[in-house]
Amino acid sequence: MENLLRPLIVVGGSVVLTLVIGWATDFLLRKADERHHETPLWGLLRRGRIPYQLLLCAALLRGSYDEADLLESRREGIGQVLTLVLIGSAAWLVIRIASAIVETSYTRYANARAHRDPARVRRVRTQVTLIMRVVSAIVGVVAAASMLLTFPAFRAAGASLLASAGILGIVAGVAAQSTLSNMFAGFQIAFGDMVRIGDTVVVDGEWGTVEEITLTFLTVRTWDERRITMPVSYFTSKPFENWSRGTPQMTGTVFWHVDHTAPVDAMREKLRDILRQCPAWDGRAYDLSVTDTTPNTMQVRALVTAKDADDIWTARVAVREQMVRWLADEHPYALPRVNTADAILPPSQSQNGHRPSQDGVPQQRRFHGSARPER
Repeated sequence: MENLLRPLIVVGGSVVLTLVIGWATDFLLRKADERHHETPLWGLLRRGRIPYQLLLCAALLRGSYDEADLLESRREGIGQVLTLVLIGSAAWLVIRIASAIVETSYTRYANARAHRDPARVRRVRTQVTLIMRVVSAIVGVVAAASMLLTFPAFRAAGASLLASAGILGIVAGVAAQSTLSNMFAGFQIAFGDMVRIGDTVVVDGEWGTVEEITLTFLTVRTWDERRITMPVSYFTSKPFENWSRGTPQMTGTVFWHVDHTAPVDAMREKLRDILRQCPAWDGRAYDLSVTDTTPNTMQVRALVTAKDADDIWTARVAVREQMVRWLADEHPYALPRVNTADAILPPSQSQNGHRPSQDGVPQQRRFHGSARPER
């Protein structure tokens, strides 16, 4: 009876003690979170209650298992399992605590600078994300190595593994050259401030917003909600447009091809009226100029300003649509058209003895469109 009662007391006591200590710790964290609303640290620490209880229970069972005298033949195996659970739960808890501390620091920084320097906030967010991924990877590798070293076979092979570490490192480096280059590119992006989470970029002709950055790949969410995933080494080896670099303010252009008789001054006044009714325009500047001419049309360019990339797109669309509608309703002659009028010959040809018509064009030299003149 004693052989059965003792292990039950040890195991049951460890579980009950774990639940009591876990509940008390969670209660204290909840009270601290309710009392200190200015910091999310205590609420974030509550995310670690599961690995905390698992670590506590594994430690209690591992420390008192030798006194339980349960399953003598399986004692070594069960002790090995408890050790592995202890190491794994400890690594899990360390990651949760580190994540809570880093996220709290970022939240305080973002709240303090969100309105004054949003670009700086996005940069810190990118760095924090990559740092947490690195910390998680390091803790995971250390935990896995610690688990392997608990097996006697791996401890015995440790000397030979260290002796061949140089050769294995060279082989692994050659085999994982692409992965390593992406990892170094990820560090370069994080601390070089090349691109940040939330930046508006144009890559391979696709316009979108950087949604996720890891050590090996980067995800861009396009305007039509597609996701483009590419290696981070792309951004360190090829040129790309970053519309969020520096200040988010932008200047956009709108082009029209209109007839040579188009009322440019009236278009300039209409542009001013359109922008005054457009919420996306920030009021900084606008302009309308003739930038080019062709034999059939002339090119008119409008400049508009906005506070960021989203608003500049909205302003350009509004200006383009409303200006074309206004030209079609008020000045239809200003829209481009195919010229089918009679051609007027140079004066030197009209003085060769041919009688000019009433409009000054010699009757023998009159031709229509691209037809050849009659002989």
